[in-house]
Amino acid sequence: MARYTDAVCRLCRREAQKLFLKGDRCYTDKCAIGRRGYAPGQHGQSRAKVSEYGTQLREKQKAKRYYGLLEKQFRGYFDIASRMKGQTGENLLSLLESRLDNAVYRLGFAMSRPEARQLVNHGHFTVNGRKVNIPSFLLKPGQTIALKEKSRALEKFKGSLEANASRTPPKWLEFDRENYAAKVTGTPQKEDIDLPIEEHLIVELYSK
Repeated sequence: MARYTDAVCRLCRREAQKLFLKGDRCYTDKCAIGRRGYAPGQHGQSRAKVSEYGTQLREKQKAKRYYGLLEKQFRGYFDIASRMKGQTGENLLSLLESRLDNAVYRLGFAMSRPEARQLVNHGHFTVNGRKVNIPSFLLKPGQTIALKEKSRALEKFKGSLEANASRTPPKWLEFDRENYAAKVTGTPQKEDIDLPIEEHLIVELYSK
């Protein structure tokens, strides 16, 4: 599967905001946004006027990068969202939030979405008792996510849960911290998503 392998800090600089792709580092003075708060490249510090299309494109790129997706996969989610009932933009965000790797991050098992993706790939989590190692697995109401028994003794997970103890899981996830498990109680709603994404701009871009 194709994936982005370049320096992820460049992505934050290009979007001119923190995408929280490197976990703890994003909260320290080493964060690239704090040190070089301008776009990467030779012309990164120039003040170019952004067109309407450019604004829509940047919003789409930002959403893709938050969730760690490439264009083909992101467009696939958009196509599914456009065929669902309701508003396409909100459906798109709901699908992205329903990914297993995002849920693992939201629950505090990982410090970043890229790390959550790797943990899922390595087979540390189950859904309804069965191992799932596909980060893009879409969760549905009634399903239960759990950390495998063998993985619960790993310091990695204990450290992440302790560091993220103040993080409140979204309303659609009922977290049982003592048993390292969470039940999906509903579908993600727009108000549950704390990312600064203007989904209507993405819809406008793809509708051209």
